[in-house]
Amino acid sequence: MSQENPFIFLIDTIFSIYIAIMLLRFILQQVGADFYNPISQFVVKATQPLVSVARRFIPSIKKIDTATLALVLALILIKLVILFSIAGYPMNVPQLLIKALYDLVSLTFDIFIVALFVQAILSWVNPDPYHPVSSLLNNLTFPVLRPIRKIVPPIGGLDLSTLAALIGLMFIKRLVLSLFQLL
Repeated sequence: MSQENPFIFLIDTIFSIYIAIMLLRFILQQVGADFYNPISQFVVKATQPLVSVARRFIPSIKKIDTATLALVLALILIKLVILFSIAGYPMNVPQLLIKALYDLVSLTFDIFIVALFVQAILSWVNPDPYHPVSSLLNNLTFPVLRPIRKIVPPIGGLDLSTLAALIGLMFIKRLVLSLFQLL
């Protein structure tokens, strides 16, 4: 798509930010994050208007908030339709669905990669573990780091599990996203 069109930039940016917040809500629910955290409270309040409506029609499946996940996919599809329309690209429903899934998978990996990266940088300045950002990052990254810490022990006092997780997630992201090219 033409990045020179300011409307494409504006719509893509606004939708992408809200989609990321909505997906973050879903991920935080799945990892069992503390929803009394001020950042979690912001995420919930920013997404609650749409989620409360969607939950009336889409029930949860066990502990999976399918309403929020469906909203993420719907918002990605709406964004793509608007952007393709502005850019003048023909829309093919199967291609739109594949692109939406591609974007969802990519964004999910990106959220974990950014969280690990920010957590690694914060560890250099020894943040307060009870600070809302540190607490949320710990909740978010613990499910990724826990199995890696069992395999990669600290070496000379350095915890290399975050580096291993970053490399692993980037590799898996590229591997999974390359499968979309086969479709």
